[in-house]
Amino acid sequence: MTQGNRKLAARIAELGFSQAELARQINAEIELLTGKPGNVTDADIRRWLRGKTKWPQDRIRLCLEKVLDAGAEDLGFVPRKKRIAPPEEDPVHRRALLTAASGTALAIAAPYTPTHGRLGTNDVRRFHQDYVAILRKEQAVGGSRKVENVAAELASRIQSTLAVSSCSTRVRNMLHQLAAEVISSAAFAAIDARSPQRARTHLDKALTFASLSRDSETMFLIWNHLILTSGQRENYAEAVAGAEVMKRSSAARRDPLYASFGHIRNAIGLARLRHRSEALRALNDAERSFARSADAPGPEWIKFFDASEMDALSSFAWSALGDHGRAEYCLHRTLAAIPDGMARNRALYTAHLSLAQARQGDLELACATGRQAHALLPPSSGSRRIANTQAATRKVIVASGSKSPEVVEWIEESSHWI
Repeated sequence: MTQGNRKLAARIAELGFSQAELARQINAEIELLTGKPGNVTDADIRRWLRGKTKWPQDRIRLCLEKVLDAGAEDLGFVPRKKRIAPPEEDPVHRRALLTAASGTALAIAAPYTPTHGRLGTNDVRRFHQDYVAILRKEQAVGGSRKVENVAAELASRIQSTLAVSSCSTRVRNMLHQLAAEVISSAAFAAIDARSPQRARTHLDKALTFASLSRDSETMFLIWNHLILTSGQRENYAEAVAGAEVMKRSSAARRDPLYASFGHIRNAIGLARLRHRSEALRALNDAERSFARSADAPGPEWIKFFDASEMDALSSFAWSALGDHGRAEYCLHRTLAAIPDGMARNRALYTAHLSLAQARQGDLELACATGRQAHALLPPSSGSRRIANTQAATRKVIVASGSKSPEVVEWIEESSHWI
């Protein structure tokens, strides 16, 4: 114990308690047990951690066991040597102590093991692994209803677990943040399937979870998805207003990567409103902020926003401004750098490349690229964004009136898969 009580330190860290919060919860348990408030302080916690107190008093120890959901010896405490005493003395004394408040000696005498346990960081990690698996699936196949349902089910499971379990404030905030991110994945799957109303329903829940978590980065994620639903409803003024919130958020003030994301969303909205000068200024701000960003650990959801995604989003702004040559250039850069495993995005940006080529009159090339986009799309994909982009390409090509055999063949072929 000269090096401190490592077992106790590990359990406190696992459950996410601060020393002050742990002391408050122990005192609350003492009051339930004895009818009088406890007087444990964070200084007592530090003495336990240093190994100065090897075996806390009975009532404190029992309440500590309940709060940390573990026996005292499992927490690194060492029992005192037994004193020679009449056999009946210790049991009588113990029963008297435990029945002082409620007469429930047998229920409290053993280490407390709640039906659903006390949640800790290991539980957060377990839920987070499920969340990462959903993200990987969504990136591969896009907005299938299955991905949406699995994400909604995981968020519900986290919420139900919180309702029937106890945990520290830190762990509770972490789980609320995770639930917000998970249900936002369900919303994004709905967005990818071109179902903005379903997405909004998910995002209403996500806003509640994010508010409970008090995490600004999670709120930033939800605003991003709200902007996407506004764009799908062609309410570009609302999308611009949402982007203004993003770029002025505390997350954007702290991190130039978030600032860049807010500026690029603003640029796209302004371009679609035909506010050219403001859109170009926002695009420049996005590029400058992105150049200042560094590779640093962040939430799982924002890892997609790399150089390839920056170019892809820039292409949307240039396309809305009518500069389809610049849009094509950005999309070529995107497709050259997009990470492996992001099959849905590769198919989506290949489809946008086909559209940019068609709008410039390169019809045969657009047909070949469109055929490639269709081949890249996983059979199980539910991404209506890709289908809608291909439909827009087909509309441009049909309107051209070209009688080229390659074009006529593609128009006929694409009618079966758009």
